[in-house]
Amino acid sequence: MMRIDLNSDLGEGFGPWRMGDDAAMLDIVTSANVAAGGHASDPETMFATLQTAASRGVVVGAHPGYADREGFGRRVIPMSPAEIGRMVVAQTGALATLAQLAGTEVRYVKPHGALGNLAAADAQVADAIAAAVGALSPRLAILAISGTALEQAARGRGIAVFSEIFADRAYLPNGQLVPRSREGAVLHDPATIADRLLAFLDSGLMPVIDGAPVRLAAQSICVHSDTPGAVAIARDLRERLTAAGVHIAPFL
Repeated sequence: MMRIDLNSDLGEGFGPWRMGDDAAMLDIVTSANVAAGGHASDPETMFATLQTAASRGVVVGAHPGYADREGFGRRVIPMSPAEIGRMVVAQTGALATLAQLAGTEVRYVKPHGALGNLAAADAQVADAIAAAVGALSPRLAILAISGTALEQAARGRGIAVFSEIFADRAYLPNGQLVPRSREGAVLHDPATIADRLLAFLDSGLMPVIDGAPVRLAAQSICVHSDTPGAVAIARDLRERLTAAGVHIAPFL
């Protein structure tokens, strides 16, 4: 039986403001990438998200990003690779400590937004993040976009690395995500999303904009919690995958 994880970026509110329906998503996904205070979140939001994930048996990962709340971590902030590494350590370490209070454990790291896209293409940034994760704990894994510099850097440092694809994002011929500024970058129709992923799991080929399908690997599928209709998309996807005989389970 084929096995796949469903992950989502959660805990991305702060104060009284909330981003998406985390409680509903935690009933669907098997791994939660919890914002760690950079692009979003605060101690109480992190703690509440961690507690809910723990109560539902959802595996937890840290989701560090640029400290840019106005841009939601989707803009590159000029920083050296060493500075990025220290930022990842600070955010992941804070979340890991709160996880202990919440009765769970941070098992992996997945960079957010612009940081994740930069780490996918820039070998120096990718290596700085991999080194930071390795320095925090030899037990931490990395969740990376399939076929990227971060995936290679993690392997080079002997860090367990798992690959993800995105349910609701379009792809370029080089296997990178279509920038959100381009029309068609984000998919919204649940049936289209599920059909595309079922075909990918069968063939290993991902359709792209303006080109032939690209071969990718994945142990996890990301469903963004801030996409309009995110809960319906995630629920429909899980139901369609299960009906097709795919076992939904954490990658760790």
